Amino acid sequence: MKIGEQRTIYYSDELNDEFSGAQITPKVINKDYVYIHKNHLWDMASAVIQNVLSMPIKYIYAKCKLGVKYIGKEKLKPYKKDGYFVYVNHTQPFADTFIPSLPIFPKRNFFIVNPENVSIKYIGKLVEYLGALPIPCDIGGMKNFIRAVETRIEQKHSITIYPEAHIWPFYTDIRPFKDVSFKYPVTLDKPSFCMTNTYKRCGRKGDRLRVITYIDGPFFPDRTKSAKEMQRLLRDEIYSCMKERSRNSDVEYIRYVKRNEDIQEKY
Repeated sequence: MKIGEQRTIYYSDELNDEFSGAQITPKVINKDYVYIHKNHLWDMASAVIQNVLSMPIKYIYAKCKLGVKYIGKEKLKPYKKDGYFVYVNHTQPFADTFIPSLPIFPKRNFFIVNPENVSIKYIGKLVEYLGALPIPCDIGGMKNFIRAVETRIEQKHSITIYPEAHIWPFYTDIRPFKDVSFKYPVTLDKPSFCMTNTYKRCGRKGDRLRVITYIDGPFFPDRTKSAKEMQRLLRDEIYSCMKERSRNSDVEYIRYVKRNEDIQEKY
């Protein structure tokens, strides 16, 4: 894509600020929300939409719009018959839903999302068919959610997680994130991978931007430690890897400035 004039976004909280631009009232995800449908036709339709009908659109958008290139796809091959988790930085409102799915194909890839992603009329239902697993808002819903995660992993699928939680478009660093989402590979004793989307200049004049996605792993919990320590150490290992990969970005399409730092610069 063409690199336009750089713009600046001011933020206050790296953990909670959201810059997707969408104003959506989230639907309530509780114990009544159905993650795994008993009707096998629903799951068959989901599989077709995920891995057949949507794949050409995903591929064309990734290649033509963002010029996505993957480095490290071979690391996934030994685990094509096993379920695993994938951690990805959250920097594209639309493309983040499918950038991880392309190198994982033909394995079905599910992704954990905020309720807003399944709350838009009609589009929300399509997102569900594409593999979204929305985070619930109560204990009853959480039981169903965890059961769905376990089921998809048992079925040898992959589950993508965005540990930063909020979208910062074209952000070239890795924001701090909590270790809560790393309990899944620890509890289920499954491998984890990370994909780090970086932004590089390209074209004869260096005026175009493309995404280079680095795939790293597998990472495994350290079984000599306690569950909490395994969770924290796994988070630290993946965070460090993503942080190192992010340094490969060489263009800042959007500049992010912390508000209090900007005030200090002026005075």
